[in-house]
Amino acid sequence: MNELRVSIARHAVAAAPARLMCIGVGSCVIIMIRDTTKSVGALAHVLLPAETDGGATSTAHPARYANTAVPLLVHALKARGAHGPYVAKLAGGAGLFADVLTPKGRIGERNVDAARTALAEAGIAIASEDVGGGSGRSIVFDIDTGNVAVRLAGGDTRVT
Repeated sequence: MNELRVSIARHAVAAAPARLMCIGVGSCVIIMIRDTTKSVGALAHVLLPAETDGGATSTAHPARYANTAVPLLVHALKARGAHGPYVAKLAGGAGLFADVLTPKGRIGERNVDAARTALAEAGIAIASEDVGGGSGRSIVFDIDTGNVAVRLAGGDTRVT
């Protein structure tokens, strides 16, 4: 089985059998979208809610921002022959440093809210979420089954 690790501000698309993974996710949000009929999935490791939150422009790194990552993933899925229906899952968005706020508020919460908004605008339902809290996570997205294994920094593993 092909396993691909996806770094911060990057994305990947794969067909079953494959797994897409993100290790050591803190305030970032992981957006996973799967075509339920083609067993093709895509994942973005999102750093910030929107392009206006600083950093490079979305044209340079569209997976960096929730508002540009969702259209990027849909385009990548379509390029692999997917056409929907799509289903999404979210993970991450932890508040690891509760006392440290950006000028606009807690970044983990804002990342999750922006991902939800972008998915709603694309008409993609969210099947499950493992978001928030105070622990980092590692995520494994199984393209074949659509299952997401989330391992918390403390050692517990959940499957959604």
